Order: sequence, then structure tokens, then C-alpha cells
Amino acid sequence: MPRVRGSIDIARPVEAVFDVVADQTNEPTYNPAMVRCEQVAPGPVGEGSRFRSVARSAGREVPMTSELVDYQRPHHLGVLTSVDGTIIDGTLDFEPSMIGTRMTWDWDVRTTGRLRVVGPVVAFLGRRQERRIWGSLKAQLEQQQGSRTGA
Repeated sequence: MPRVRGSIDIARPVEAVFDVVADQTNEPTYNPAMVRCEQVAPGPVGEGSRFRSVARSAGREVPMTSELVDYQRPHHLGVLTSVDGTIIDGTLDFEPSMIGTRMTWDWDVRTTGRLRVVGPVVAFLGRRQERRIWGSLKAQLEQQQGSRTGA
């Protein structure tokens, strides 16, 4: 089973980074491939929260669903996502770092059906994609922080 792992340091407090990431309706603001995302049922974001979203990939819109299967604010999220013949099961961890927060992701990527043979390619592309997404989140959060402090 291919794995996608990585980490990034973000110059913001752990709680701030966690809250933005946990509420997946924020993702279209920092992930240019994400067209839209909505929480399936109203209420506070927490364990059991489900989201429906649409991403653009290879010129087409791809629907996906995800659920927060573990929610330990502000340090740990477990997420299960289903998208186009792929199940992504993993975690996001948030811990203090020298500059603010170190966010670590660890995804198990299970391709099914016709996609099973391209699992290693999916993992390779997933690593690049995750680095871009979280780099964009870092830039957005750090820019917001800078504009608040007048930097």
C-alpha cells in the first residue's frame, strides 16, 4: 500500500493551524485544485464530521467525501477520504516547533479496481500534491499573520 508522508513548519500557533485544517470547508482557500467543499451536517467540526468536496484534476471535476474519524484538538486528526477508486486513510499531527507549528501528514493510499496497478504513480503524484497544498496553506496563514502584525 503506497504511503504519502511529509511535514511542514508554519509560523502560526498550533491551535490556529489545527482549526483551519480540521474545518475542511477552508480547503478551497489554500488548495487551488479544490473547487468547493461543504460540511454534510451542521454543527461544530469534530469527530464524525463529514465533508463533500469537488477537486479539479486533469481537466475534470472529481467528487470526494471525507470524514474526521479521530479528532483530538489541537494535536491530532484522523481522516478517511474516498475519491475516484482510491481510499485515503491517514493522520495529520500538529506540534509546537521553533517557528510555530510542525504539521505532519501520513496517508495510506489504497487504489481499487482499475487504479490498483497505478498505485505507486498515485503515491508519487500525491507526495508532490501534498507538498504544494500544505505549502500554500503555510503561505496563506503566514501572510495573514503578517498583515495582522503590520509586517
